[in-house]
Amino acid sequence: MAQGGSWDPTDLPIEPGLYLNFVEAAAAAIKGGTRGTVAIPLLKYGANATVKQFYTVSKEKEAQDLFGADNIASIRLVLMGGAKDVLVYTMPASPTPEDYVDMRDAFDARPFNVFVFDQEADASEQDMTKAWVERNRTEGKHFLFVAGGTADDDADPAVGNARSTRLKHDYVANLIVGGTLSGKTYSSAEYAPYLAGLIAGTAINKSITYTQVALEDVNKRLTPTQVRDALKAGSLVLIHDGEKVKVVTGLVTSGQKIRVIRARQAISTDITETAADSYIGKIDNNPDGQAALISAIKAYLERMEASNVLMAPVVMLDPEFDSVGDSVYLLISFAHVDSIERIFLTINV
Repeated sequence: MAQGGSWDPTDLPIEPGLYLNFVEAAAAAIKGGTRGTVAIPLLKYGANATVKQFYTVSKEKEAQDLFGADNIASIRLVLMGGAKDVLVYTMPASPTPEDYVDMRDAFDARPFNVFVFDQEADASEQDMTKAWVERNRTEGKHFLFVAGGTADDDADPAVGNARSTRLKHDYVANLIVGGTLSGKTYSSAEYAPYLAGLIAGTAINKSITYTQVALEDVNKRLTPTQVRDALKAGSLVLIHDGEKVKVVTGLVTSGQKIRVIRARQAISTDITETAADSYIGKIDNNPDGQAALISAIKAYLERMEASNVLMAPVVMLDPEFDSVGDSVYLLISFAHVDSIERIFLTINV
């Protein structure tokens, strides 16, 4: 895997790689790719699967044959949500905190787009998962974590909002409402895999706002005031609008839009992969080589612009640093494209 991640001009990394200075106004990318993989640590499974192993499944029948029909509720929800596939890691029976550490370390070496727990996870594991997400982000690996709570948590939206505050991060989404489907009631943690699948399966130039989900009703109908409070807290909220259950607004716990964050993640991931394949160690660091690199990045960003992911991309050598030797410093800027979610009308009669 190519080295990458954040860089500090006072402490430059020595490993070969293309390093991103990921700031709010700038990110770099070269090549797009297919998204849609959700990672799950599976707690129960049949004799056809081995402990502490990875399995990739894209169909419910595959999962049923591997893990047993009674053990794949979370996988089934991920696929229902629209994910391309599920990367499953089989946990030991009665897992300890150390087993969860081993699980996260194992996932470090695997590519995926969204992480979610198989069942309800306690606050300590959620906190450690948030720290794991942040560590991966600084090391150049980008994915979302979708959290949820127990049925008791869901009964009081203030509890779910407090969880959003505790897990505040650009790369964490926190569902605070569950619901009923085919006679079964899911807590928000139990239903989080569906939202993970929905997020992973939605194109990066689309929003999950107002998307209908596979529920007949929610397990807690929030008042308009409670919905507003939840959105202010950065919570992911489901409502029943009288006909269907839908996502109110696609938010991460920092209050940023999921669409915007996933675009940033995709761009940051793509540049590392493509730089390793086509540029690192393969082109000269002279005006011609630098122009080729700039042209390739700009061409990709312009393709992203044409797909309504971003607007007005600019790519140039960073004038603050000298691009000499084996180092190239680029200055990249663009504006994100969001979805229209609020319409304000002034009607003169």
